[in-house]
Amino acid sequence: MSETIEFAGKSGARYRYMTLDETRFLPPAGANYVIAQRTGQGRTIVLAGETDNLAVRAWQDRLEEAKGRYGDVEVLTRLNVKSAVRREELADMIDGHQPPMNVDDKGPSASSARQGDQPSP
Repeated sequence: MSETIEFAGKSGARYRYMTLDETRFLPPAGANYVIAQRTGQGRTIVLAGETDNLAVRAWQDRLEEAKGRYGDVEVLTRLNVKSAVRREELADMIDGHQPPMNVDDKGPSASSARQGDQPSP
């Protein structure tokens, strides 16, 4: 059963994400996602991203990388059809949480980066 987790962006906006069962069918829809590590205080976001098509599983390689770096992590998703909305939310989440895998990939200006469909350099 999926669990709903709420994260706040830097702007103060609150976003509800659902845990993802990696084995289930995924809709071919646009979505924001986070890869998060469970902590005593809840979850710490280690990567934030967005994709035009969740079913393509563009996040899978980054999930495996996160598992190698942080151990027990999970993917949480939030369906968002409009790409402009996804990108704004992604920037808000990166600015608010400074996920290490985003910052490591892009430097401090990671808020302008798009994660998901395009591989990171």
